Formats: sequence, C-alpha cells, structure tokens
Amino acid sequence: MKKIILTGALALSLGLASCDNYLDINQSPNSPAVENLTASMIFPGAEMAFANSYGDYFRITGGYFAQHYSQIFGTSNYLDYSKFMQSAVRSSSTYTNLTTRTLQNMETVKILAEKDGDWGSYLAATVIRVATYEAFVDAYGEIPYSEALDMGTITPHYDDGKDVYTGIVAELDAAIAKVNGTESVCTNFLLPGALASEWVKVANALKLRLLMRMSNAVDVQSQLASLIAADNFPSADVSWANCWSNSSGQANPFYQEEFATYFGSTQQNAILNLALYATMDASDDPRLKAFFDPNIAKGDYTGGVSGTNFSTTADYKANYWCRPAMTYDAPVYFITLSEIEFFLAEYEARYGSASEAESHYKAAIEASFASAGVSGTETVLAAYPWDASNYKKCIGIQKWVALSGTNNFEAWCELRRLGYPAFGTVTGDQIYDELNDAYNPSLLVPGTLYTPIKYNSSLGANKVLQRWPYPESSANRNQNTPDYKGDATPVFWAN
Repeated sequence: MKKIILTGALALSLGLASCDNYLDINQSPNSPAVENLTASMIFPGAEMAFANSYGDYFRITGGYFAQHYSQIFGTSNYLDYSKFMQSAVRSSSTYTNLTTRTLQNMETVKILAEKDGDWGSYLAATVIRVATYEAFVDAYGEIPYSEALDMGTITPHYDDGKDVYTGIVAELDAAIAKVNGTESVCTNFLLPGALASEWVKVANALKLRLLMRMSNAVDVQSQLASLIAADNFPSADVSWANCWSNSSGQANPFYQEEFATYFGSTQQNAILNLALYATMDASDDPRLKAFFDPNIAKGDYTGGVSGTNFSTTADYKANYWCRPAMTYDAPVYFITLSEIEFFLAEYEARYGSASEAESHYKAAIEASFASAGVSGTETVLAAYPWDASNYKKCIGIQKWVALSGTNNFEAWCELRRLGYPAFGTVTGDQIYDELNDAYNPSLLVPGTLYTPIKYNSSLGANKVLQRWPYPESSANRNQNTPDYKGDATPVFWAN
C-alpha cells in the first residue's frame, strides 16, 4: 500500500475556508485524520508553494542571470546574482520548500486521486509536479528523482537531467491518458473551476517546452510532430491571477519581496538592465513601459550595468533607474501564449514550413504585446524581422524580451539553449568606469549581452552562468551527491 506523505504544505491548506488563507504561510491549523484527507485539502497549498517560489526566487535569479535586471545603487542583496554567481546556500531553502511542500504533497494528492478515481485532480497534480522537477533540472542539471520521494531512502542518488526529463514526459503522457476531459479538478488557483480538458492543454504546453529543450540532446522529433499536429494548447496565458491580495503573505510573491513593506523592509534591488533597455529602446518597443516604470528623477528610461552597486555621481544614483512594473495582484505566469508560439516557430524552422515558422514568430510577438496590454508590433518586427537562415537569433532575442516581463527564469533557460542574445565586444567595465565615474551606455550594441563589471571568475568572461551548485540542504546530508560540474558546464539540453 502506498504511504500518505504529510508535509509542510498542509500548514498552508488543510481546513482553511477562504482562498486568501491558502497563501498565508503563518497559519498552522490542526490537521484532520489521514482517512479524511482529500485532494482539495492538500492541492492548493502545495500548488501555491510552487507559485511562490517560481514567481519570486526563480524570477529574481532568472532576471539577473538573463541580464534583465541589474543591482540598484547602494544595496547589495543580489549583487552576487548580478555578477552571474550562485551559491549552494542561496538556493537551499527554495529547494527544500519545493521538495517538501510541493513534490511530497503532490505525491499525496496523486495517491488520494488514484484511490478515488479522481483523474482530473491526478492530472493537475502531475502538471505541478512535472513543472517543479523541470525547474530543478533547468537550474541544477542533476537532481534526485527516481529515489527522491522514497521515504525509506534518506540519501537518494542524483539522476541525470536527461533521465529526469524522460521520466516526467512519461508522467505527463500517463496522466493525460487517464482522463477523457470531462472530469472535474480539485480546488486550485491556476485554473479554478476548469475541467480536465483545460488541464490537458496546459500539460501539452508543458510537454512542448520539455520536448523542445530535450531536442538539443535527444531525438524527439516524432513526439513533437504528434503533439503539434494535435494542436491542443492553451489559447491564452496560463497564470496564477485573481488570487493575490494586498496583505502580508498573500500578495504576488515578487511584489512582496521587492516592493511591499509588510515586513518593515524598504530595500530595493532589481532595476532595468542596460542590455534589455538598449534592445527595447532601439526598436521603440512599447512593452518597455509595460514591463518597467520610468525613473523617479527624470521620468524616462535608463539601464543599469551588471556587476556593481557602486557610484559617486548623480548620473548613476538609484533614483535614475527603472524598477520592474509590479503590483500586489500581478499574475505569476506558468506559461504564456507567446512562449508557446515561439516554440512552434522554432519547430517549424527546424522541421517544417518556413512560412509557418514566420507566422508563429509574428504570432508570438503579437501575443506578448497582448499580454503587456500594448499595441505597435510594427517597429519591433521591422527591427527584428523573421530570418529563416538565423532563426535562433531572431527567436532568441525576441523570446528573451517577451519573457522579461512575464517569466525571467524561462528567459535564462532559453538564453542558454538558443545562445541568444549573444555577447558583444564591449564589457561592463567599458560601459561604466567605476574609477572615473564615466558612463557610456551607447557603447553597447542593442541585442547583445556584456560581461559584468565584476564577474564570476570561475565562469570567465563572455559567459552566462550555466547551472546552480547543488543545494546545501541536499548535498550536506547526502553522500550520493555528485561532484559539482562547475558554473560553466551546461545542463544537458543547453549549448
């Protein structure tokens, strides 16, 4: 008999009456008897544990590693990220929280759902579980998977990322096969009230992302062809929306971390990076004003340089820089229509029709504009027209821009996989000379990255961080943790 695993997410979900309470990490109600547990009691807390990490820690680190963000003058909270550095300690609590609060509790949901023949909830739990494992592989490369949730194994071995991807794709296929689409799904915030048919579409979109990443290392063309031929993807962005409130523990997680004062903190960190600003400004991209706020001093847009938080000049002070546009009720995006269309454009460019590739490329940009609530794709398409002979470059740059306002972690992933934006010839210390307070942003060619002023020496110049060190919370207690492969070693699907 399968064991029921009860862990931290129950403190988020069991016995709570209102939607907002699922988000309040400070509540710890009495747990009901195991025999009275239902999927609806456990799923919301486990789901929101993922949404909180994915929408905050993964967003922040992805934003810095993709050069969407740089560090504001005078504070140092994320200066290491700005230098393309990650430590085993920094990601440790996020890894532990997702393992215990999301993975273990979604396993319990699956057990309960299987027992009751509740295949809609089984599919939904599989989707969140797969997304969690995907994020782990994309960040760490190798992770415990096959033995990860075995309660009798306290030192699970680390599986190769390719094997984890193969396993979670199979999990999605198996879960999809169990539903006919008319089933209801337990209480959740991602698709509240939706039938299993809508979760199938989300599962297909997630599978598309997985297979496209795998395609760099594994022949999955036939799987992709079948998936795309079925054409059963979401028709709109999939996000956690309409579930956040303006109070401690219940706001959009990135807003709460960087903008709210619920905990008495007023420190600001992330600002618009020059790499992203230069690219968007060169094409008069209207999304810039949707993704970032203008600076306080001048009411216009400027970009900071990675690898420093130092300045002595008024031209490089904090109030000259632009903060991400963020509200307490902003969505946390799971996958966007734009991202799906970019994957379809790439598929067609590699395996199918050139005209279809161009059509999907344009649709991806249009979808991004729609998400941002702006119009005017003409200037962007003129600056970055479809180029079938160099599809990775035009897709890579425009996907990087589109994801800068919705999902920075996925932008870092796609940057590593597609290789664009690429590094230009100018370096951060040439753009901003700290010693002489000389700032020359015009040196940077739009659509390129640059080596931070101070950067990760183990990574080297003109390189993006490729992976995170294995989390301390796992590595310190697990003798089966492999030797770290190094910051410059790509995960299995990357260039």
